[in-house]
This record gives sequence, structure tokens and C-alpha cells, in this order.
Amino acid sequence: MTSLSLRDDDAREPAGTGRALVILVLILFAVVAAMGYLAYRGVQQMRAVERQMAALTVKADASATQARQALERAVAAENAARAAAEGRTVAEAQTVDARQQADAARQEATTAKETAAQAQAEAAAIRKKAEEEVNRLQTALGQIAETRRTALGLVMNLGGDHLKFEFDKADLQPADKELLSRIAGILMTSHDYTISVNGHTDDVGSDAYNKKLSARRAQSVRDYLVQAGLPADILSVEGHGKSLPLVRGTSEAARAKNRRVELGLVNTQIRYMR
Repeated sequence: MTSLSLRDDDAREPAGTGRALVILVLILFAVVAAMGYLAYRGVQQMRAVERQMAALTVKADASATQARQALERAVAAENAARAAAEGRTVAEAQTVDARQQADAARQEATTAKETAAQAQAEAAAIRKKAEEEVNRLQTALGQIAETRRTALGLVMNLGGDHLKFEFDKADLQPADKELLSRIAGILMTSHDYTISVNGHTDDVGSDAYNKKLSARRAQSVRDYLVQAGLPADILSVEGHGKSLPLVRGTSEAARAKNRRVELGLVNTQIRYMR
């Protein structure tokens, strides 16, 4: 009986040891599984953290880019504002200068108008005085010989009844010299004029002959007027021959009128040109 009990205890001892081993294995498996799960969770969390860090990095880069762009825009705006301010300053200075120039131009225009008006008034006064002088000369000379007013000035006609030239001669007679002395005396009381001495002939003879004869007679008149006291530089001479008859016709009366010396007086302060 006693030996049988010992064998039963011996039989139960291996069975208890096996269960302990199983439990131990289960515990180890559970620990390993828990550790694996914890490791998996740690890896997932680390990956999530990495993704968050990457997203934050992207955001940080984007923010830095935006900040840089904002700074660049601010610098550009500041430069633009400075340039605009400088432009306004320059524009204001240019405006002031333009106004000053405009004021100066208006002043110059006003001065020019005043000067022009004064010059016109002076010219009108000079012209009026010259006109009065021409009228005086016309009246005075008209008492000696036929004197008419033309577009170029006064023309004094000294025909055959005034200058008594001998045939084919250019010498002045004493009566001619007396007449020319009276004319010179009147002309010496005036000034600002020129005198052209123009010789003319009738239609008898050739053109060449008459042209030379008229020039010689005009020269005789010019020389005597200078001798009588008129300035030589205001006198000029030209012989026209028979090219400019005073009247048409071949009668003796017509030819007598065409044989003449004309004095053309032009006041240098008056313009008779149209």
C-alpha cells in the first residue's frame, strides 16, 4: 500500500512541471507579443512624427519663401515710394522752373510788344516827318520846274525850256547853271535822300548816239550840282537816250518835251514799294 502511494506522487510530479513550462512559454509569448506590439506602435508613432516634421518643414520653407517675397515686395515698394518722392521733387522743381520760364517768356513778349509798338510809333513819326519833307520839296521845286510824285519819289522834269543845250553838246549855259543853283539851294535844306540824274533825248538819231548824248548831258548836270554844294555820294547818273519818251509823236513840240534831264529824288526813310 505504501509503495503504491509513492508511485502516484512520482507520476503527478512530471505533469505539474509540464504545465509550468506551458505557462512560462505563454507568458514569454505574451511578453514578446507585447514588446512587438509596443515596437510596432513606436515605429508608427515615429513615422507619424517624421511625417509631421516633414510637413512642418514644408510649411516652414513655404513660410520662409513667403516672408522673403514679402520682404522683397516691401523693399520694392519702399524703393518705388522713394523714386516717386524723388520724381515728385523733380517734377515740382521742373514745374517751378517751367512757370518761371513761362513768366519770363510772357514778360519778354510784353516787352517785345511794347518795343514793337514804340518802334511802330517812332517809324510812323519818322515817316510822317519824311512825308512832310517830301511835300515841302515838291512844293518848293514845283515853283522852279514841273515836279511830280511817283511811286519811287519825286521826279523833276527839266525839259528843253529849262536846260538850253546846243545841238550835239552837253555844256551848260549860264541860265542853266542859275537854274541848277536854285535847285541845289532847295535840296541842301533837306536830308536823307538820293538823287538820280537821268538824261533823255528825242527820236532823232541812232540809239547809240542818243544814249551817249543823254549820258553826257546828265553828267554835266550832276557835276554842277556837286559844284553847287550837294554831296557827290547821293548823286548817280544814267543816260536813257530815246528809250523813255515822255510823250509820243514826232512833232517838234513832242520832241522838245522828250529832250530833257530828270532829277529823281528818293527819300531813304520812305518805302514807296508796294
